[in-house]
Amino acid sequence: MTKNILEVKGLKTYYRTRLKEQVFAVDGVDFVLEEGKTLGIAGESGCGKSTLALSLMGFYFPPLHYQSGSIVINGIDIMKLKKEELRSKILGREIAYIPQAAMNALNPTLKIIRFIEDMMKVHRPELSKKQVWEMAAERFETLNLSPNVLNSFPNELSGGMKQRTVIAISTILNPKVLIADEPTSALDVSSQKVVIKLLKDLLDKQFIKSLVFITHELPLLYHVTDDIMVMYAGEIVERGTSHEMIFDSIHPYTKKLMGSIIVPEEGMKGHKLSAIPGAPPNLKNVPAGCRFSDRCSYATDACMTGKVESKMVDDRTYRCLYDVEILKEWYAHE
Repeated sequence: MTKNILEVKGLKTYYRTRLKEQVFAVDGVDFVLEEGKTLGIAGESGCGKSTLALSLMGFYFPPLHYQSGSIVINGIDIMKLKKEELRSKILGREIAYIPQAAMNALNPTLKIIRFIEDMMKVHRPELSKKQVWEMAAERFETLNLSPNVLNSFPNELSGGMKQRTVIAISTILNPKVLIADEPTSALDVSSQKVVIKLLKDLLDKQFIKSLVFITHELPLLYHVTDDIMVMYAGEIVERGTSHEMIFDSIHPYTKKLMGSIIVPEEGMKGHKLSAIPGAPPNLKNVPAGCRFSDRCSYATDACMTGKVESKMVDDRTYRCLYDVEILKEWYAHE
């Protein structure tokens, strides 16, 4: 029987401006991730994906502030922990993070082994420098990275090697959950394939139990994750299996998002590109009703002002005033 390794309920994390305005970046997010499963999070730039990733790690540094909600990782509510407990007991061990623009995450003045030694001083202080080196060399070899990389400076590595090195460092303590924020951005197609294979190897070899993969490239998730969750303006608007979300999406935003990008998958040959009109709302002043209503071609007056709750159909969830049957009938007449 599978267990929930990550449970998020009613999570609200906001940015505060100098004028004390609140930016509703993550606004009432709920989701569950089972052990052994992979979850993709997609959406336009500025929808809250990276803020959600930082929030799940407990990285609340101004101007980002925790408002309310719970984040339970392997049975532990991290919002109830002190900062030092979070750092020593949770980060790296229970959950790890590959930051956006990971290639720039390494200090160019330090050799790779120094990053690992500093990490082990906190998490495995009983290990000698020799033992840390042996542990790191073994892990790098397992992930098809030469141990010679450990003695290199970041500027001596290619972009793809830096990305893989960050992944190796982030997962060296075998975290239960790995959050990868845009891990393939700024990489060529060949390097993207290498990174995706590396993440799959980490799962296959049980170095990590579950993966959260964040990207704005929705079709990419079809080859990486079991489920896909789409964010828009700080909210989750739809979640389903990868196949359902790519080939049979429900929410108008997901449908428009799929229509705006090239999808090479089999069964999408008649796919026509179309732009999403307008722009996402200002998260300092979100709409009273559906946050996608001013860009949605199906929106009514009720959408503009009515309270929109998440609905469940079978094992799928979506946030819209209208039932699936009505939405699909509209899509069929396009």
